[in-house]
Amino acid sequence: MQYLKIATFALGLLCSSAASLSFAQDISAKIQVCGACHGADGNSKIVGTPSLAGQPKTFLENQLVMIREGMRDIPVMKGQLDGLNDAAIVAIAKFYSGSPAISQAGSRNAALFEKGQVISKEALCGTCHLPSYVGRDQMPRIAAQREDYLLYSMRQFRSNQATGRDTIMAASLYGMTDDDLKAIAHYLSQLQ
Repeated sequence: MQYLKIATFALGLLCSSAASLSFAQDISAKIQVCGACHGADGNSKIVGTPSLAGQPKTFLENQLVMIREGMRDIPVMKGQLDGLNDAAIVAIAKFYSGSPAISQAGSRNAALFEKGQVISKEALCGTCHLPSYVGRDQMPRIAAQREDYLLYSMRQFRSNQATGRDTIMAASLYGMTDDDLKAIAHYLSQLQ
């Protein structure tokens, strides 16, 4: 009887280890798929594709679930998260939140940078995204994000086209010109 208990326990450990290894391999494979667009380390080098590196884990989890459930419609993401369970989403979010964000910004335009810095401060962007713009909880990191993606997102928010995302941003960007948004995007993309 004692041998049966030991054998059962050992078999349970073996199955648990195999399941963990299989899960890790599945996550690794999924992260490779994500990396094709978002960058192997989460720092996107593709125009229009956001960097995921350094984003808050909760923010990533929420966005992945909303995309998976169709609450956030991103045509290029259609089908990418189908069948992905919550544990896999948590693992993917953990990977990217633990990867350092590296700015992909080009050369700094001093005048545009300064204008963006002033507008960001006046608009109180640091209230939600933190003064260093690294985000927290459900608020995304906007420091070191791709300039083109920041501009695209802010334009969506300003025109109330950012479905499945925080509506407070529409009010925050109300009345800003395209030049203002370009300055903010330039400034934030340059930060680490």
